[in-house]
Amino acid sequence: MGHLRRWVPLILILCILIPLSSSRSTLTPEELALVATSFLNLAKTPEVSEYMVRIRRRLHEYPELGFEEFETSKLIRAALDEMGIRYKHPLAVTGIVGYIGTGKPPFVALRADMDALAMEETVEWEHKSKVSGKMHACGHDAHGTVVLVFQPAEEGGGGAKIMMEDGALENVSVIFGVHVTARYPIGTVVSRPGPILAASGFFEAVISGKGGHAAIPQHAVDPIVAASSAIVSLQHLISREADPLDSQVVTVAKFEGGGAYNVIPDSVTIGGTFRAFSKESLYQLTRRIEEVIRRQASVHRCNASVSFDAKPFYPVTENDRYLHQHFLNVAEDMLGASKILDMKPLMGSEDFSFYSEVIPGYFYYVGMKNETLGVYEPGHSPHFRVNEDVLSYGAAVQASLAARYILEHHHEDEAVKEVPQDEL
Repeated sequence: MGHLRRWVPLILILCILIPLSSSRSTLTPEELALVATSFLNLAKTPEVSEYMVRIRRRLHEYPELGFEEFETSKLIRAALDEMGIRYKHPLAVTGIVGYIGTGKPPFVALRADMDALAMEETVEWEHKSKVSGKMHACGHDAHGTVVLVFQPAEEGGGGAKIMMEDGALENVSVIFGVHVTARYPIGTVVSRPGPILAASGFFEAVISGKGGHAAIPQHAVDPIVAASSAIVSLQHLISREADPLDSQVVTVAKFEGGGAYNVIPDSVTIGGTFRAFSKESLYQLTRRIEEVIRRQASVHRCNASVSFDAKPFYPVTENDRYLHQHFLNVAEDMLGASKILDMKPLMGSEDFSFYSEVIPGYFYYVGMKNETLGVYEPGHSPHFRVNEDVLSYGAAVQASLAARYILEHHHEDEAVKEVPQDEL
């Protein structure tokens, strides 16, 4: 019974949907709508929903940080083995790419990130994190169930780029990504065409002066004053240099220096993040951040060294406009037009952008707010918790996006060389 439970959505595609497409080149709107409604109905059945909840709770109890998701990867591979799904492993240390279908184009990728955050969970419940200082606080244990690309290190590690370098997107035409959100009601989906999340980078600066006693500052060269001046000047990059219609952010979130109330330290370290909605604006900020910090340090007789994260900057996450219409079609058939909400671009960033920079991609959110069940805190909070009802919606939408895309495009690109994979 357990084995059959895992195969129900796949059997549905085989027995109902694929035969429809084999007899003619197009499907009727009613037949296409059946893809979405059938997946949602199946995802809500006790057998399927309880299976997803059980897996999600197991992942939540044992979180692992970026590129350390060894047990998470092992659990996923065991599930794929049980379902008879072929996969490649490892990619990007712990990543997995599974293959379901005939091996013929089109290839559609569904991405799920696996890493947790370095924070202590404060939610008291039966399945609280059992690993001190680590927590799934961004919903990575609540994303779509029908997935092909299991990616490590989304939380700042740039795992998507390494997955691509290891061949995760080989032959893939399009890719879909999903994230849960506590800002919108359960049963809703939220997205927009075009730019949806910002490009981002990180910086750190060491400002060096001359330490001394706080009572005789004239004998010291104070790096704290120099750093404070630099922080204020960095804000002028946004208020006085950036186009008001071109959203940008510079935030200094790290300030380390000194250990006593009456001692001026020799040096201070500051660091932060910068965001923009174009590559040009991001690199302009990179240049000016270094200039401002160095020159403000010099004004105060200090020296400064500025470094940027060795990992590549995250690009803008931009949703393909054709895939946006595809998303609207699927979501309307499944949930109804009133459950599709438009969102404004956010200054947050996502390494899904590495995928969508090289192939058409689409990233969206699934709502999980239910006020009758209490307050749901936003991601990256130690109070973060998941409304597990969202699992059925996320799985159904992801599966429907992939199945419908294949059904609508399976006659295209037939000249592309076939890649052998397991048949379902």
